[in-house]
Amino acid sequence: MDVENKLIDLQTLASGDILQLQTYRFQGHKGTKKIYIQANLHGAEIIGNAVIYELIRYFSTLKSRDIEGEILLIPFCNPTAVNQRNLFFSTGRYSPYDGNNWNRLFGNYINEHSNLDSFIQKNINLTREEIQDNYYEKIIHKFQQKISYSQSRGISFSEHYRNQLHLLSLNANYVIDIHSSSVNSIDYLYCFDRRQKTVDYFLLDYAILMDQYDGYAFDEAFLNPWLFLEKKFLQTGRNITFDVESWTLELGSGMQINEESVTKGVQGILNYLSAKKVLNLEVRLPKNKTKLIPKNTLKSYYASQGGIIRNR
Repeated sequence: MDVENKLIDLQTLASGDILQLQTYRFQGHKGTKKIYIQANLHGAEIIGNAVIYELIRYFSTLKSRDIEGEILLIPFCNPTAVNQRNLFFSTGRYSPYDGNNWNRLFGNYINEHSNLDSFIQKNINLTREEIQDNYYEKIIHKFQQKISYSQSRGISFSEHYRNQLHLLSLNANYVIDIHSSSVNSIDYLYCFDRRQKTVDYFLLDYAILMDQYDGYAFDEAFLNPWLFLEKKFLQTGRNITFDVESWTLELGSGMQINEESVTKGVQGILNYLSAKKVLNLEVRLPKNKTKLIPKNTLKSYYASQGGIIRNR
């Protein structure tokens, strides 16, 4: 199966060189679902590139009939951060332009305080699929208004970059954002409320349940409008879970390619896509269910003084 490779201009440097987003697209012969997978939002977290490389290799061996819908992959989704280096170290966690965390730029393009009452009244008796299509149109319309306003006054690079990724992922059903720990870590993922039923398909032992948000992360910005709409419908007595999901996988450590973590990531993503009937593969169920850890129970530990760690 051939892959469609497209370059998207992202930034013109002072030298005149242009940084570009490389996108890889696989289109099945039928189906309307869209899957969006990205990696390297933080410059040092390179393991996702290896995961996506293996996914591209695998998808290239398939026939178009083996994929239901469209799969869009972006390995180096933040070339600016990837190139933020001092000697052997990456400083690509924060934007050099404004100091913001690259994964805290993504505000909610539909304000959670906006009035959805009229939308719900118009759609209350429609099917889940019809409501989902109509809400997609509302999201895209809101975002286009935002883009139009931004272009009329000029915008910062951080905002321009954020808009580019939003545009690519807005109409996806399933978003997967691959990260790594800044230090040594287990492999785990972030799971949102009302999406716990499918977390096991990633075949990882642990997941952090997002029962509270610190705001503006890519996965949150994508899914929050849908979670908010589900809550509003629940208030009317109608319990709907839309076929829209967002996941952040935390695999391995920064600046390292841990092959075991790569294998876990690839197998988990393929199994998840099979469970979602995007791929025609046998679905594996783990021997043990993924253990969900509520985010509000996490504890941070800090050194009582400066020094070095010999063991722990």
